[in-house]
Parts: sequence; structure tokens; C-alpha cells
Amino acid sequence: MLSRTIRRSILDPKISSSALPPTFLLPLRARCFNTTTQHVETPSAGLDASQIPSDSVAASAEDIIKPKGPPRRKAPPAPAPITTPLAVDSSVKEMLPLLAVQPSHYINVHIHGKPYLVTQGDSVRLPFHMPGVIPGDILRLNRASSLGSRDYTLKGTPYLDERIFECRATVTGTEAEPMRVKETKKRRNRRIHTVRSKHKYTVLRISEVKIKQLEEIGEP
Repeated sequence: MLSRTIRRSILDPKISSSALPPTFLLPLRARCFNTTTQHVETPSAGLDASQIPSDSVAASAEDIIKPKGPPRRKAPPAPAPITTPLAVDSSVKEMLPLLAVQPSHYINVHIHGKPYLVTQGDSVRLPFHMPGVIPGDILRLNRASSLGSRDYTLKGTPYLDERIFECRATVTGTEAEPMRVKETKKRRNRRIHTVRSKHKYTVLRISEVKIKQLEEIGEP
């Protein structure tokens, strides 16, 4: 019956196309009559590259080059050097040379507000992933609350001046904890929500702990 309707619509131009059944109900042969060909115009050969708008070309290039995903966090810029003169107390002037000649020193450094009591050669695993660093980078730790040896201790109020000491740490790598799986469920609800987490931590190795002499900090 469908084929008869199609034949009559082709032979009789008075029958409108609305009287035909939908295309998906017609047989494969009938679909060939109802398909429309797409006419694509090719660009003329005389079209110059200067006629193409540069904004569209730049936008398409940015879409191709721009990486997908969230932007990477960058490390904060280095702080400006201290220009104010260092005021050293007379007792510090007297005890600082004695502290510097001691064989081994410890320092209580603060990284992101958390204290770490370390000596030279210690390894510290930070409880977070430090952004903007790669293995092999050398960091200057310039915030410390105390510095000392076996016989002497120098404490800050609350921190020591960074021109008195030098503490450097080398980034050795990144550690990842085992995968954590936590299942949460609400009462009177059979759905169980599974949360997976795997945190990364930055590992540092204290490579240098040095106490400067009075001549190095600009004191006579």
C-alpha cells in the first residue's frame, strides 16, 4: 500500500507531500526519493589569505593549542629583599660566634605555618603537595622560631631574622598514599555513595643548616 501511495504522489502533482507517511515508515526505496542532497559551495580559487579575518584564525589556533582541564597552580613569587638594617642585641653578638662554632645545629623551621624540628640530612614529608616544584629544586627556608646546638639556643620573637641563618632543602620527590575508599549511606536509603581519595605529599631533604658570622650579617 505504501508503494502505491508513493507512485501516485510521483505521477500526480496535485497530491501534496503532507499526504505521504513519515519517512521512517517508508521502505528503503522510498527513502531515496525523499532525501535531499546537500549543496556545498567550494571556496573560489582567487580568495586571498589576507581576506580571512585574523580574529577567527587566532581564535581557532587558541582553541587547538589551549590545553583542556583545570589550570595548574603556580608557585608564589619570591619575596622582596630586606633593606632595613639588622639590629642585633649585645647578648646575641656575644653568643652568636659561640653558637656558630658548635659541631652540629638544629633548627625549628615553619613551612606553611607548621613547625618542623630538623637537622642537616633529615628528610621531611610534608602533609600536602607543594605546587610549582619538581624533584631537584632547592628551597630556601627563611622562617624559623629557634636555632641552636648542644649548649646554646637562639629563640625568635616569634621568628628569627632570616639574615642570621641559612637553611636550604632539596625536593627529593613526591609520595602517594594508598587509595582510600569510604562508603557513605543515609538512613532509609539503599543507595551507597563511594568516595575514593589518593593524596600526594612532597618530600624534602635538609641539605644545609648554617649560622652566619657577625661579619656576614653586616655587624662589626
